[in-house]
Amino acid sequence: MRNPERRILHCDMDCFFAAVHMRDDPGLRGKPVVVGGDPSGRGVVAAASYEARAFGIHSAMPSAQARRLCPQLIFLRSAFGRYRAESEEIFDIYREFTPLIQTLSLDEAYLDVSEHLGPYGSATAVAEAIRRRVREERGLTVSIGVAPNKLVAKIASDQDKPDGLTVVRPRQVAAFLGPLPVRRIHGVGPASAQKLGEMGITTVAELAATPLDVLLFRFGHWGRTLWQYANGRDDRAVKTDRQRKSIGTERTFPHDVRDIEQMDQILRTMTTEIVGGLEKRKIAACTITVKVRYPDFTTLTRSHSFDGPTTSVERIENCAKDLLRRTEAAERSVRLLGLSADGLVPAHLEQLTLFDRTQEIDIHVARVAEPVAEYGGGSVTSRTMQNDDAGALND
Repeated sequence: MRNPERRILHCDMDCFFAAVHMRDDPGLRGKPVVVGGDPSGRGVVAAASYEARAFGIHSAMPSAQARRLCPQLIFLRSAFGRYRAESEEIFDIYREFTPLIQTLSLDEAYLDVSEHLGPYGSATAVAEAIRRRVREERGLTVSIGVAPNKLVAKIASDQDKPDGLTVVRPRQVAAFLGPLPVRRIHGVGPASAQKLGEMGITTVAELAATPLDVLLFRFGHWGRTLWQYANGRDDRAVKTDRQRKSIGTERTFPHDVRDIEQMDQILRTMTTEIVGGLEKRKIAACTITVKVRYPDFTTLTRSHSFDGPTTSVERIENCAKDLLRRTEAAERSVRLLGLSADGLVPAHLEQLTLFDRTQEIDIHVARVAEPVAEYGGGSVTSRTMQNDDAGALND
């Protein structure tokens, strides 16, 4: 049963990857900056500063298109090691406030402070203290949403970016959600928004007022979740790392993607972030799953189980690409792409064949040189998912 006393924080670093570079190089401040691949090739944008976003540039956009939108755009190669180290520092701050932290990605997390208000007395005061600590100690900004559940907290954190704080109390949930476009609901992408629009539903209030049986008829089981979310109901718990059953990331694209090579590059970025999460938690994966959603909202998954646990970037990336080709991604447009690592076990159980050991040596040597720098870690649209967070996540 939903606990009305829950106090959930959604902490979302502002333009994290780009912000790290801009903090460390004052000459970049105030300029349109992106972290991503070479615009002369098939690279994609991993993160964009707010100055770049003003030109319509967003993550997962082909770098060449971004350059056309803003010829003066500054392209930076990713420095994933720096982002990961910075993320550790930020999460150390979070851990001083509560042990109940659900990591979503290097730059995003849910915090449950319901029983951990300490000397602050309120969740709002906790959020203000976190923002102040991050700004003063790390030279970065974080936007925080405070609400009685994860759904509303996530939406709230995006209301006043950058460096924002939005608090939604239980009695304010309906009024807060009601005027918002349906696209703001967790899991509602372009296709489902269009379908709802054809039903005359454009706002969350209109969705909340729609009879449940109508939504079940049009959307199946997903219709029930839509109705619950529109009415501000979300019982999902904040799951700590020890409770996690999977680590993954997924992206809902602003426009359907047809180029499988572009999807391959996005899978590379996802793999890098997932392996970073595995290493951070000292765990390994036994199974890899690729998730694809087509424009008609049809969703399918393809999985592969290894002969033993692994944290190998090369094995996971190659497996993910093979799984992608077992879908119809090459023939159909894709609106969402996801990758998850499942069957998580302690890293010391990882059993490597001689071939695997050679791969691991190569990978660790390569990491010193940051080979994956071209594509970054997918900060802006990359959102780590767990079994209870498997819907389409949108910025």
